[in-house]
Parts: sequence; C-alpha cells; structure tokens
Amino acid sequence: MRFSIITPNYNGERFLEQTLRSVISQADDGVELEYIVVDGNSTDNSHKIIEKYSDRLAKTIIEKDTGPANAINKGLALASGDVLAWLNADDLYYPNTLRRVQQALEGRPEAAICFGACPIIDTQGQEIRAGITRFKEFFYPLSSRFTYQCINYLSQPALFFRRSAFKEAGPLRENMIAAWDYEFILRLWRSGDAVQVSGGPLAAFRWHEQSISGQQFAIQFQEEYKAAQDDAGRFSPQTLLHFFVRWGIVGIYSLMASRRRKSCA
Repeated sequence: MRFSIITPNYNGERFLEQTLRSVISQADDGVELEYIVVDGNSTDNSHKIIEKYSDRLAKTIIEKDTGPANAINKGLALASGDVLAWLNADDLYYPNTLRRVQQALEGRPEAAICFGACPIIDTQGQEIRAGITRFKEFFYPLSSRFTYQCINYLSQPALFFRRSAFKEAGPLRENMIAAWDYEFILRLWRSGDAVQVSGGPLAAFRWHEQSISGQQFAIQFQEEYKAAQDDAGRFSPQTLLHFFVRWGIVGIYSLMASRRRKSCA
C-alpha cells in the first residue's frame, strides 16, 4: 500500500519544518511514502526549509496559487498512491500514523475513508480545547454518512482516503473560503464507509490566530451548513439538525473569541 501525502504551504516557516519531519519520519516504519510539497511562492524562509529536505520529497511545486484548496488540488493531481491525504504546514503526524492507517484499511477493504483522533494544539505544541476534541470523539462510535451530514466531527489532519474514492469525488472546490475540506469529505463518503483507527491520536491540528478556523469560523460553519444541505437535501432531518448544531457551535466560538479579546485588552 502506497501513501501520497500533500503539504500545501505559504509563508509557513514557523511550523513547516516540524510538519515535514513528522511526515518524512513515517517512512522509517517501512511505509511506502510519496511526499509532495506545494508552495505558493512563499516570501519567507520556507524555500530554504523545503530544500533542506528535498532528497526525501518525491515532488516539489513552487509557484503562485489561489489558496490552499488550489495547492492541494495540484498535489492530488500528481499523487500516485493508493491512499491519499494532505497535512497543512502547521499540523503534524504522530509516530507510526501511516502504519496504523495501513493496517486499518487492509482490515476493511470496503472502506473509502480512514480517520482517527486528532487533538488541538497551540503554538507551543500543548493540547488546548480538550472539551471540543472530546465532543467530536463522542460521535466516533456513531460514525456514518448520516452523522457526518449532521455535524462535522472528523478532523481533517487525521483523515485519509483511498485513491478510488478520490477519483469518484473529484477535486476540492476552490470557490469556497473555509469549508472546502468538509464538502470534499461529504463527497468521499458516497464511495464507501469509514473505518476508525483506535488508540492514540494520528495527527494534531494546530490552532492559532492566523489559521483558517481562527479567522473564518463564522464563514466556515455557514459553508458547512450549505454543503450538508446540498448533500443531504434541503428538507432532510440531517440538514435540520445541522442548522441547530451550526448556531450552537458558532455561539461557543464567538464566546471564546470575545474572551480572548478581553484577555488581550
């Protein structure tokens, strides 16, 4: 089983090297790895960091893009692996992640998607917002396309999908601002079920003020609701449930943002 991992980057020097190392080290477990880095013509020291690891990268693209979805699509178009995923330049994989995913998918050949736990970490790598992570994990045993249409409980850094599912789903939508990953996963789910990797986390999602979820959470949840509506049907029970979930989560995120502003004042 061959893995193709894509990392999109633009001026991500702060965390880029840690991300690269976390992916490259997966090959030390004997995993067949094709690692593709797509840089949007960064103006910081990203190019020097990428060059440092060039001998461990299968392909590198350095050219202007229109955003992360566009960069990821470029990488996916070049990917030749049986299992695909992307890892943003501020997130990371834990040791032995790809080996565990391989074992899970080999045991469930009918599954189109594989996912696992994914804590949220801060700029120092410490876990934060554990309550949000536990809330998402509550839905793991209930995992289904129906459940995912109701609420986005999967964390993208810890999600992997078969090449066959990607061929059916098609590329990421580049006309969305923040929820293109959720909409894409909804399409992947049409190709088959999902299998969970039990045990410790597969990846970590790094939250900071400059991240998409840090800046665009209201737009993100609006786009997620529209994507669920398009996938499940406007008057479906999934869409109705997603409507109430959306406003509940936006309210919580708005409260947290307000508290951060007050603490910085």
